Amino acid sequence: MGRVLDDAKSCNTDFLYYSGNFCPYCTALKRLLKSKGFTFTEINFDDERSDVRYEVVSETGHRTVPVVIDNRGDMPIFIGGFDETNRYLR
Repeated sequence: MGRVLDDAKSCNTDFLYYSGNFCPYCTALKRLLKSKGFTFTEINFDDERSDVRYEVVSETGHRTVPVVIDNRGDMPIFIGGFDETNRYLR
């Protein structure tokens, strides 16, 4: 994971996620992380260059937003989207 790993290493938060405008699952994810007391960094695909989305999809295989990375351990872990993160944090 080149792009994702670089982004994860550059933020000092528990989670990193990639989002898009008008995404209800991104809003729900933000609420979930806040309710559990986690810190997070959001990178909005709509605010970035178009190649950022392409790189993240290429590295993770996840084509929808949010794309969630657990950044708490030694190495970042790709979780998936909102549903996967909700199950992961139970």
